Amino acid sequence: MAINYEQLMAMKRLGQEYSYSNRDVMLYALGIGMGADPLDEKELAFVNEATVTGRPLRVVPTFASVAAGFAEPGEFNLNSIALDGERDITFYSRLPPAADITADSSVMAVYDKGRDKGAVIRFQTVLKGTSGEPLATLITSYFARGDGGFGGPSDGQPKPHQMPSRTPDRIVDIRTRPDQGLIYRLCGDRHPLHSDPLSAKLLGFPRPILHGMCTYGITCRGILQTYADYDPSAFRQHAARLSSPVYPGEIVTLAMWKKGNVISFEASVKERGVTVVRNGKTMLG
Repeated sequence: MAINYEQLMAMKRLGQEYSYSNRDVMLYALGIGMGADPLDEKELAFVNEATVTGRPLRVVPTFASVAAGFAEPGEFNLNSIALDGERDITFYSRLPPAADITADSSVMAVYDKGRDKGAVIRFQTVLKGTSGEPLATLITSYFARGDGGFGGPSDGQPKPHQMPSRTPDRIVDIRTRPDQGLIYRLCGDRHPLHSDPLSAKLLGFPRPILHGMCTYGITCRGILQTYADYDPSAFRQHAARLSSPVYPGEIVTLAMWKKGNVISFEASVKERGVTVVRNGKTMLG
């Protein structure tokens, strides 16, 4: 069935109720690879609340991407799998280590890239605290390869963040674990593409791929450790385009360019010669 453009544009869900605990916060941090060195005190602050000194548990900023699970404007009823194409989160305050929250989701735009090129669905989700205060705004772009050609608009997509032409200021290698997809899926996205070898092959991949949102979180982790001194409250925005999958066990190389309070970044897997994240932008406060 073809996409009904008017129907999709009218979709919204307000006041969706969610809650999360410090267990969810720590699981997310482990899911993006933090805590691999159990003696690294800076990363332990995100994965361990049981301390003699009573140090407060810190929350990775991009935990916002899973804090409300799959808060969406409704059922898209697509003909193909909706893959994460872009994520852009604006942060208004540091996320608490446990909270009851609400989520307001609404479709912003739907683009028709053509019958053989797919469709892009762009929607916004605003996370709010118990008093109605905004915690974060998430802008998500889903790409559905088999849903193009429905007659919708093809122009108007936001221009990607422009990357510097000079040599990166910092480069860090972040090794993923062979079982990282199995850990990260416990944060909410249990699609078999990320855990079942046969499902991955049926979908055209040689083996299960890492969640795009895990790769997105890994880029946040890289900037957290380099330019933010592990301070979550320094983040004002974290945005990126996901251009190719990462396979669990690979090394993600994060290249970063700093200009004022803006960090531009891209990520690649050198052993396969592919760029997995493009046009990344982090704004620090």
